Order: sequence, then structure tokens, then C-alpha cells
Amino acid sequence: MGLKIVPFGYEHREQVGALIISIQREEFAIPITLEEQPDLFDVDNFYRHGRGDFFVAIHDGSVVGTIALKDIGANHGALRKMFVHRDYRGAEKGVAIGLLNHLLHEARQRGFKHIYLGTTDAFKAAHRFYEKNGFTEIFERDLPAMFPRMKQDTKFYRIAL
Repeated sequence: MGLKIVPFGYEHREQVGALIISIQREEFAIPITLEEQPDLFDVDNFYRHGRGDFFVAIHDGSVVGTIALKDIGANHGALRKMFVHRDYRGAEKGVAIGLLNHLLHEARQRGFKHIYLGTTDAFKAAHRFYEKNGFTEIFERDLPAMFPRMKQDTKFYRIAL
């Protein structure tokens, strides 16, 4: 398949933005702009402080998926920006599980104890994916104080590493 998961580089910025916006706006009708996501303009300061990072899945030179790990302190991380191009979804493609396994491996190596994430009600397939891969749904009140909440997020998950 030729799939590689690599750290985000600024040469990926345009493709990453286009992928994420197309999924948010066109597939799920979430009224958000790239400008409303300043983390994508400053990956180093937003994700790469502490032990965090941002990874992209590359196939034949194109970005087909993204995932980010934000260090939120106290050995907790936040999984952010997990998106997979519609043509690369499904267990047989292996992109989503490859991204998630890469992030969880990196998180363990970097000493994280829990990973939290927020998502929207609209992402039903994502809910099933996270639950199938060991995440447990939690109440918003059970999130760490430093968890970066997004106004669109209505469901929250946690996994112990």
C-alpha cells in the first residue's frame, strides 16, 4: 500500500488543512473554517510543546490522514485532529488503526498514562472505532482541567496506557 506515518512537516500544511476542512464542512456540515483552527497554523507551539506531536499518514506522496497528541500535563494527553480521507477509510485500508496505534505507541514511549479525546455526535463511525480500540466514554466533568475543549465536542473518551 505504500502507507507511511511521519511527523508533520510544514510541507504538509496545505494538504492537512484541505483534508480536515473537507471532512468537517463537506462530509459533516460542521460550520468551521481553517482560520478557526489556529493549531493548524502553529503545530510546533500547539502540539510539540512538552511531549506532544502531530503525525500524518502519507500514501503516494499525498496526506491521507492526520492525528495529533497534545501534552496537557500530569502525564495526560489529548488525541486531536484524527481525520482520514474518505477513500482511505475502513479496516481493510488500515490508515485509521495505523494512525491510532502510532499515536498510542508514541504516547507510551513518552510516558503518558491516559489519553483523552473529544468528538461530536455526528462522527458515529469514530465513536465505534474508539470504543472498539479500548477507549471508554466518559462525562465531560471527568476530563482533566487542562483538556482543550472544542465547542463542537459533545462526546468524550479516555484510554489508560
